[in-house]
Amino acid sequence: MAVLGIVALVGGTFAWERAHAPKPPSYVTAPLARGELVQTVTAVGTLAPVDAVDLGAEVTGRLVRVLVDVNDSVRTGQIMAEIDPEQLQARVRESEAQLESASANQVSARVSLAEARVRAERVAALHQQGLATGDENDTARAALDRAQAALGVATAQTTVAKANLASARTQLSRAVIRAPIDGIVLSRAVEPGQTVTAGFQTPVLFTLARDLSKLELSVEVDEADIAKVREGQSASFNVDAYPGRTFPSRVLKLHNLPKAGATVVTYTALLSVDNEDRSLRPGMTATAAIVSDRLSDVWLVDNAALRFEPPRAPGQRRGFLPLPGFGGPRGGRRGAGGPGAAEDARADEHIYLSEAGSARRVPVQVLATDGTRSAIAPRGGPQRAAREGGPNRPAHAGPEGAPPAPALAEGAPVIVDLAVESGA
Repeated sequence: MAVLGIVALVGGTFAWERAHAPKPPSYVTAPLARGELVQTVTAVGTLAPVDAVDLGAEVTGRLVRVLVDVNDSVRTGQIMAEIDPEQLQARVRESEAQLESASANQVSARVSLAEARVRAERVAALHQQGLATGDENDTARAALDRAQAALGVATAQTTVAKANLASARTQLSRAVIRAPIDGIVLSRAVEPGQTVTAGFQTPVLFTLARDLSKLELSVEVDEADIAKVREGQSASFNVDAYPGRTFPSRVLKLHNLPKAGATVVTYTALLSVDNEDRSLRPGMTATAAIVSDRLSDVWLVDNAALRFEPPRAPGQRRGFLPLPGFGGPRGGRRGAGGPGAAEDARADEHIYLSEAGSARRVPVQVLATDGTRSAIAPRGGPQRAAREGGPNRPAHAGPEGAPPAPALAEGAPVIVDLAVESGA
């Protein structure tokens, strides 16, 4: 009986310890896959016409007619509005009268010059014969000079009168406001009967856009991302009016002059917009994603896999480490702690594969991330990533004599978390 009791006690103890022993962790995995990773730079801006013109009044007066309205199509030279021409017409008639008077004075001066020349020649001949005194000869010559000067003054007055008449006629023509380009009226700020004033701050009467089938998107790129943006890069954007639609685009121009705000410095980038269906309108706010890098045929993992660390002891709660390159022991921000800190952090990049209920550590190199997924390569492997708009970048090669990198296989279970039921 004593022996049976001891056996029962030992068996019960073993069963209790087995029942209360910590269970091995259970992992949440995601299959390893190959694919394409696209890195983008996000920027916000507004849509605008490629060629827009603001029209104002060049003369002062009261509008008697306004012939176009918003959204009307106009052709070059088409009349859009007319200013009361009464005062301008009176100025033209006044200038015409002044020109006639100046022309008559010029004719009179020319006749006087001819008369003075004849008299001067006659007196000079008499003086040579001794029939006229020297004073008479000098007086005739002086009269000739005065007649020549008077003709010059009359000629100049005629030129001024012609210029005044041309100016008055030009002002009269500007009482009719015409379209300078073919386009669409975007705005109209005047009504018939309104008085407009021409000056240094001439108000805008109309705004024209040449062609709404082609727009420009002007976005502000943060200075931290400006090195990633180049002319010719592909892009896309969204507007709030069409939540489920993405519009293609391309970077046309990148300005060198910065815009300094209260806390940030930005640079303006101009993106092309195809608006053949006229669904987009000038002034809309758009969020653009500029493709700064594109890696093809690379291994892709969730960023959670790069932050995951298995428990160090049975029953230990799980914890995540920061994503490499974004702070923490597996990749402090580049430059923090000296040049060697970033290299040490990159040397420690790894993922875990689930094999028979255990976690196998696989050293990798993180090539790029889009914020959700990361492109990786086995550390020491020869894999290359094909990039858009630039040369291929080889994966980091291990030190000479190092063992070959663990092979990565399509569909391999990459650990991204501990299962909730594991008690972690």
